[in-house]
Amino acid sequence: MRIRLPIAGLAAALLAAAVAGAAFWPQADSPAAREDAERLPIPPVPPRIAQGARYEHCLAQLPNDPQGAQADAERWAQEGGGAGAAHCRALARIALGDPAGGAAGLEQIAGDSTAPGEARAVVFDQAAQAWLMDGDAARAFAAATQAAALAPDTPDLLIDRALAAEALGRWQDAVDDLTHALDGDPRRADALVLRGSALRHLGRVAQACDDVDRALALDPDDAEALLERGILRQRGHDDGGARADWERAIALAPDSQAADLAQQNLALLEAGPERR
Repeated sequence: MRIRLPIAGLAAALLAAAVAGAAFWPQADSPAAREDAERLPIPPVPPRIAQGARYEHCLAQLPNDPQGAQADAERWAQEGGGAGAAHCRALARIALGDPAGGAAGLEQIAGDSTAPGEARAVVFDQAAQAWLMDGDAARAFAAATQAAALAPDTPDLLIDRALAAEALGRWQDAVDDLTHALDGDPRRADALVLRGSALRHLGRVAQACDDVDRALALDPDDAEALLERGILRQRGHDDGGARADWERAIALAPDSQAADLAQQNLALLEAGPERR
């Protein structure tokens, strides 16, 4: 299990942004992803950047009491808490709505730490996710590259760098990272959907359809995969199929970013070609 910050809605936002240049489709900007900052980071599992009961206690407060975690981390830092205190404080800042401040802190921690490379990679990856939450894809890509350099064959790190690459419009870079990730774990539906969106943007529609079909074979209830398949179907002039996919995405995950984007696309579909 990896340490992951709460950017579940970001992948769906990037799927919509992958159609940049097609006036029919609404694009989601980074503030929509920032709403997920209200959901809190999951405390880390090994490998860890620090050890000890106080570190565990500080991290354990994050889901329900991020202000308490921040206060605890500040006190601990004044007492010489080192990397453990700094890490908890950075995660608390993100949880309290300051992803940029938290990301900068995480980068400094990972850069200064003498912990094993895998632990430092995890913290760089958290920084990348936080930069994405803040809408700074360039810094996210840079942090994700540092993470991938420390643990180059880790699918999770490659997927996160691909998210940043797609946000920058670096579609082939995203495809390359996602292909590498899928070589390590072929059953990652999220990687298949993201690669499908990148391939679509590169004009490789048949390959994009194959990836999305594979993702839905793995998880027929994947709302982001349904959102993407609807986009592909609409581009193939199958408005009925697109409508069915978007309606199902909304029914499966009504409070998700994928559902919001599907609803926008349905509204434009109903408005007719003159509004596209």
